[in-house]
Amino acid sequence: MKSKMLKHIAAVIFIMAMTIPAFAQTTAPAQPLPSFMDTHQTEILIGLFATVMFIMLFAVFYLSSMLVSMTKATMSQEQQEHLRDVEFIPFSKFFDWGNISKTLTDAVPIEQEEDIMLDHDYDGIKELDNHLPPWWTAMFYMTIVFGFVYFFYFQLSGTDRSQFAEYEQDMAIAQEQKDTYLAKMANLVNENNVTLLSDGSSLTNGKQIFISYCAACHGQSGEGGVGPNFTDKFWIHGGSIKNLFTTIKYGVPAKGMISWKDQMGAKDMQDVASYILTMQGTNPPNQKEAQGTLWEETGVSDTTAVAPVDSITAIAVDTTVQY
Repeated sequence: MKSKMLKHIAAVIFIMAMTIPAFAQTTAPAQPLPSFMDTHQTEILIGLFATVMFIMLFAVFYLSSMLVSMTKATMSQEQQEHLRDVEFIPFSKFFDWGNISKTLTDAVPIEQEEDIMLDHDYDGIKELDNHLPPWWTAMFYMTIVFGFVYFFYFQLSGTDRSQFAEYEQDMAIAQEQKDTYLAKMANLVNENNVTLLSDGSSLTNGKQIFISYCAACHGQSGEGGVGPNFTDKFWIHGGSIKNLFTTIKYGVPAKGMISWKDQMGAKDMQDVASYILTMQGTNPPNQKEAQGTLWEETGVSDTTAVAPVDSITAIAVDTTVQY
């Protein structure tokens, strides 16, 4: 009896060991990774891989044992005596596969079925009073224990690992990854694919950049100073978003306008160019006289190829070009 009990305990420990990877991935805190695969997915994959490999190894040993048993059953007594001392299965001296199978299934031999036959008779069909397999019973009780432990840990222990907390944490990680990706993509903007922005965050950032870097020459409200006025429709190097982005990026060294490409990212240059274009039509005090040529949209939305500003010529009529 004691030996049978020990076998049952060993079977339960074996099944519990198989569930450890799944429990570990449940309780491990989510941490951001450089890739889009988070910690939960990594632990699930590791747990599944380890479990599948263990089951496959066990199955190979078990099937090998059954194959050898079937092979021996077809041999003569003399052949079995000859092969008795030959070791076919690795580690078979440490594992009694027959006893392991009997412990896990608790199957009654066919010759003893009369002992567990029930009195019920349905058209000549009788029932056997078989016990539930110990592996199934052990897993059933384990789910009950696991349920209590899970509920206590996630709901009562104060670790703030509820589904709502994990959802908020994962959403924060996803937002951080999204922001990083968008920031990376934003810096791929150049003078040929730049577009006019109108969202509040971009224009607010553009305003801050303008006040920090541009207002000293162009005025706090774009009224002009050392540099030209941004509130009218006259432009020296073109008034489209592509023209303005190019002017900011490469500068106009011959007229004192420096290149900002080494001091600003592409996204910042796009933001400040978009903000500058919002100044058109405003009427701040102390406006500087118009310079350059009147800029009018041609109806073709910024499709003209953009070149460095020293080679750009404005369209339409004339005024004296000064800086």
